[in-house]
Amino acid sequence: MKPPAVILFNPKATNHKARIPNSVLQIAASIEGIYDWVLVDGNLEADPQQKIFDYLQSGQFQFFACTVMPGPQLHQAVPITRQVKQQFPEITNIWGGYFPSNHKQVVLDSGYVDYVVDGPGDKAFPQLIKAVINRESTESVPNLVFLQDGQLIKTTREILYEYDELPDLPYDRLNEFYPLSRYLGKSYLGEKTIAYHSSFGCPFKCAFCAVVPIYQTKWNGKSAEKIYQDIKYLKDTYGADAIEFHDNNFFVSQKRTVAFAKLIQPENMTWWGEARIDTLDRYTDESLAIMREAGCKMIFFGAESGSDQLLQFMDKGGKQSGSQILRFAERLKKFDIIPEYSFVLGWPADSEAEALKQVDAETEFIRKVKTINPDTEIIIYIYSPVPTEGSTMFEKAKEQGFSFPKKLEDWLQPEWEQFDLRKNPLTPWLTKRVVDKIKNFETVLNAYHPTVSDIKLSTLQRKVIRGASSWRYRTKHYSYPYELKALQRFWLKYRQPEKEGF
Repeated sequence: MKPPAVILFNPKATNHKARIPNSVLQIAASIEGIYDWVLVDGNLEADPQQKIFDYLQSGQFQFFACTVMPGPQLHQAVPITRQVKQQFPEITNIWGGYFPSNHKQVVLDSGYVDYVVDGPGDKAFPQLIKAVINRESTESVPNLVFLQDGQLIKTTREILYEYDELPDLPYDRLNEFYPLSRYLGKSYLGEKTIAYHSSFGCPFKCAFCAVVPIYQTKWNGKSAEKIYQDIKYLKDTYGADAIEFHDNNFFVSQKRTVAFAKLIQPENMTWWGEARIDTLDRYTDESLAIMREAGCKMIFFGAESGSDQLLQFMDKGGKQSGSQILRFAERLKKFDIIPEYSFVLGWPADSEAEALKQVDAETEFIRKVKTINPDTEIIIYIYSPVPTEGSTMFEKAKEQGFSFPKKLEDWLQPEWEQFDLRKNPLTPWLTKRVVDKIKNFETVLNAYHPTVSDIKLSTLQRKVIRGASSWRYRTKHYSYPYELKALQRFWLKYRQPEKEGF
């Protein structure tokens, strides 16, 4: 008799380009050859719930496992998981990903999620499946959270594993469920862009980052040789020509980065990744030149703030400073690598006046960045608290009245989806006046400096929107930019990289 099988569900995350579902493939790799599994991708299914129910009605499946990022994925993850439990109560429901790892209690209190995998599931998931099938205790399974007699049980934490020792992702099996070519979409980087993860975690402890509570300042990455083998396979087999590295921090190791760059250079592929400014600023000019020659076209940096005081307040760590942010933007110009700087506005403040003062200072700093290196891409977020218990920032947010929803269904409200996209703060100290000030500046900035990553934006459209916004940008008149919002919404259909990627 065959052992019960597993349904792996990747809820819809975007209305745009679907990406390789690396998180569920990582779990699939952990049980490949041990337990049978199927994959349902909400980004490519017209009715993923019906697809899941068709599988369950076959009687072959005992486990429903769902990855959940904050924001859009909750809109399929919550109702479908609830329906699975109601109509198939014998099925074991398992959630993993950033949302359940950061909001364990509210997820398990829902009554329809049986287990949360908190952190890497490479060993936890197959062990959990085995324990449930054999009706054994799950308390010895690492990285697990569940309710027992109403009490929250957290098992032993295993933060990271040696990445090279983990099994390869089953790309060919994915191709059996959905043509892998559908995941290689056109982007600013190329015609067929890979979404790829080469590392886990990050060695820093920024108080606003959802990665910190999970990986606890630990980082481990694949070797350059292993990354190259995977990329080369996807290029040769499926025609990929560009790479988005969705690591939390791809550039931790200069040695690894340079080794990979040298390996990938003959393949003529372009690529993008995420880095820290103070980390990459330690790279030699030779290393940066090698990266650019090897196809590194743009790098995302969490600049966060031009204020050294705020950088310290947010536990940014390292040696990043306002002066370094400016200097590094200028440094990258000579290598023709586009710096993509994100800034977070709306930090906890004691009054509206203080919050407005912070916003004014940050907008002036952003203008300095654009003056020094006009090619710098700017992404603006509004501060959204992250449940990093013990951090000064999160404690201050709670002191001022901020709290997360107490019911899982409440996270489906539009305002909380926007919260997770860092576009709607829902924080008591940010008045409408402060939020409008941030959003109005963002509108004018995006009009005067349209993102290069929007490949659908024509040269004419860029000239028109820049011309329409020039007087506002020059005179710093950001209030009520209704004409620019109308242009961005109805004529340009302007895409924001922070919401839609490339």
